[in-house]
Amino acid sequence: MTEKHRKTPKNAEKVEILARDRLYQGYFAIDRYRFRHRLFRGGLSPVLDREVFERGHAAAVLPYDPALDRIVLIEQFRIGALAAGTAPWLVEIVAGIIEEDESAEALVHREAEEEAGCALRALYPMGRYLLSPGGSSETMTFFCGMVDSRGLGGLHGLSDEGEDIRAFVLPFKEARDNLKENLYQNATTVLALQWLALNRDMLRALWLEKADGN
Repeated sequence: MTEKHRKTPKNAEKVEILARDRLYQGYFAIDRYRFRHRLFRGGLSPVLDREVFERGHAAAVLPYDPALDRIVLIEQFRIGALAAGTAPWLVEIVAGIIEEDESAEALVHREAEEEAGCALRALYPMGRYLLSPGGSSETMTFFCGMVDSRGLGGLHGLSDEGEDIRAFVLPFKEARDNLKENLYQNATTVLALQWLALNRDMLRALWLEKADGN
């Protein structure tokens, strides 16, 4: 975890950390916190024990072609979906874990090439959000990335990391209709598509104007 993700959180003075122990260290890690916090009604809570899943911080990008009004999505196998009892092949946006001393912007450029074979021409920030704050410290920094979608698609991923990824291009209208039908089963994709639905006109005007050199 890089220092830029170690900022002191708001209202940290209202939490008393009594102990933090590393219970497991593998590809991911699990820490146990013993703490108490101030209560809305005043005073302190009892001492609480909670485990936190530590997997680092992530970034994601929704590749979007403003000229053709198309997006690029990927599909891959997810063990967590299988364990949850849902279909394990999920349609997603490009994403990855930020490495030591790597910026979120550098991460999405790298992952777009590796997972979808596309070069990002520009980035627009969507925001940074906690994904599962009840049990994980992970945050996701979101971007929309400008691409030329012509010729994109096919099979991608790093075989030495066990990746088997199918990339495909979809008209925005079809993606929006799928969103309305609740066909996307992961929150990252839903959030990104909802953002694009709200900001698409602004983004097209911005990027198409730049492309015209005005």
